[in-house]
Amino acid sequence: MDRPFLQTPEWLAFQKHLGRRVWRLDDGFIKANIIRHDVRLGQNFLYIPYGPELNLDMARDGLRNEVKHFVRYLQQLAHAEGSMFIKIEPAHDIVVELLIRNGMRLRHSPRHIQPIKTVIADLTQTEDEMLDRLHHKHRYNINLAQRHGVTVEESDDAEIFWKLLRQTAEHDDFRTHDMLYYKKLLRFFGEDRGELRTRLFLAMQGGRPVAGVIMMEHGRTVTYLHGAMDREHRALMAPHLVHWMLMKRYKQQGYAWYDFWGIDSDKWPGVTRFKLGFGARTIEYPGSFDLVTKRFWSWLYRIAPR
Repeated sequence: MDRPFLQTPEWLAFQKHLGRRVWRLDDGFIKANIIRHDVRLGQNFLYIPYGPELNLDMARDGLRNEVKHFVRYLQQLAHAEGSMFIKIEPAHDIVVELLIRNGMRLRHSPRHIQPIKTVIADLTQTEDEMLDRLHHKHRYNINLAQRHGVTVEESDDAEIFWKLLRQTAEHDDFRTHDMLYYKKLLRFFGEDRGELRTRLFLAMQGGRPVAGVIMMEHGRTVTYLHGAMDREHRALMAPHLVHWMLMKRYKQQGYAWYDFWGIDSDKWPGVTRFKLGFGARTIEYPGSFDLVTKRFWSWLYRIAPR
C-alpha cells in the first residue's frame, strides 16, 4: 500500500492554500503533516491526519529520544498556537504502540476526523476476478445502468457536482464543504502536483448528469474522495456503473488499489452496504488519539455537541 496521501507535502500545500496554518516535521525518524483546525470560542487544535510516519527501521534500536523530541516539539507548537490538544490519527497500530511505549501520553478519543474503517479493492486481479467478487446485486445494477444508456465521462464542472452533492448530503445526513472548496480541490490538484492528482467523473444519461465522483490519484492507489447522485434518478443505478468503469480504467492504467474511503454501518448504513458490495477488503485504522495541552478546553470540546 502507498503512504496516506494526507501525509504528503502536496496535501499540506493544499491545506495552506485553503488558508490554514500548517507545519511539516521531518527529522529523518518521524515525519508529520500538522494542520491547525480552528473551532468555536476562539479555540483550536493541531491535527496529524493518518500520521505520523515513523522510520520503523530505527524502532529496533528504540525511539525514546526521538519521541521525546517529537512530543516536545508538538507541545511547544501547541503552546505557541494556544491549542487545546494535538489530535493524532495514525494509519498503523504499530505507530500508536511505539509512540506510547516510548513515552507519549496519548488518550483515546471518541471524536475522529478521518474514517476509522475503509474498504480497498485489489486492482491487480484479473477483470473477471474483480467482477466475480462483486455482490450479485451490484452486477445486476451495473447491467441495468448500461441498459438505461448511462455513460461515464471526465469533467471539470465542480458546480454540477456540487448540485448533486447537496442532494446526497441531505438524504444521507452528512456535512459537506461549500462549493468553493470543491472548485479549489479540483483546480489545485488538476495540475501537476507531484504525487497527487484529482479528477471529476460524471455519469450522464440523456445529456443530463445523474451522478458524480471526485477521485484522488496517488502512487499506485486511487481514492474515492467524494460522491454524489441525483436522487430523482436513483433507479438508474448510475453510481454502481461509475465505480465499476473506474475500477477497470484504473486497472488498465496500472493502479493496484481502489480505496472507497470510509465506511460506518451506524452513521451511513446505505453508503457502507454500497461500498462493501464491490468485494473489497475492510481495513481498520487504530482510531483517534489526543495529546492534551489545555485540560478544561479539551474536556469542553469532548462533551460539546457536534
